[in-house]
Amino acid sequence: MPESNERGALTEAVFYILLALYEPMHGYRIMQTVRELSHERVDLGAGTLYGAINTLLEKNWITPVAGEKDSRKKEYQITELGKSMVRAEVKRLEELLQTGKTILERNYL
Repeated sequence: MPESNERGALTEAVFYILLALYEPMHGYRIMQTVRELSHERVDLGAGTLYGAINTLLEKNWITPVAGEKDSRKKEYQITELGKSMVRAEVKRLEELLQTGKTILERNYL
């Protein structure tokens, strides 16, 4: 799965996964939440999701939630570093949107 570096744009899937994990949840629920948040535009397959989860764990953007040892459903949650990446992405998107609006307004006046 393509991903961003620390300073680049997040993929839409990664962005929605991070948003979903403001509340601890397991993989299947992440897939459902991403589908809902994206108005069914992003439909993650299990391979894509778990590849992204592994990458996000390596980057320390998410962390596993300590749970019952017998539970097969491993839960994850966003870290403070992950939250800072979401804030940076929202800022980047706002700037992108504002630039687009400015150009459109200039050309339609």
